[in-house]
Amino acid sequence: MASPWRRYAPAVMELLTSRVLLSPTDLERSQHFYEHVLELAIYREWGEGSHRGVVFFLGGGGLLEVSGTGATAPSDAVRLLLQVRDIHATDAWLRERGVLISAAPERKPWGLLELTATDPDGLELIFVEIPEDHPRRHG
Repeated sequence: MASPWRRYAPAVMELLTSRVLLSPTDLERSQHFYEHVLELAIYREWGEGSHRGVVFFLGGGGLLEVSGTGATAPSDAVRLLLQVRDIHATDAWLRERGVLISAAPERKPWGLLELTATDPDGLELIFVEIPEDHPRRHG
C-alpha cells in the first residue's frame, strides 16, 4: 500500500533542513556581532579561534551559520530579513549597541514597518514589523 504522504508526486529531492551560510571577511568580528551584539541564540558551535564555526537561531526555524572567511564583502543582492514585534524598540536597541542603521524605521508602500541595518561586512539586515492593521495579521 502506498504511503498517504506520497499521493502527489514522488519527491526527487527531499529537503530536511536549511541554513544561510555566511563566510565573513573577519570571522571573529562577525561571530562577536551576531552572538554578543545581536544576541542571537546559539544552535551549534565547533572549533576555536579562526576555525570556530557557529550556527545561530534566526527564529521561525531559520538558521545562520557563520564560519570560514570570505575574500569579499557580501553582494548587495543578498539580505537577511528578520521579523520583530516592535520596530521602534528594535531600532533603539540596535542603536544602543552601536549597530549601523542605514534606514530608519518607516512604513513601506506594502504596509510593513521596516528598518535596515548592516552587519560588520555590510550585509543588509532588514528588520520588519507587521502592523496590527496589516492584512497578513488577519488573513
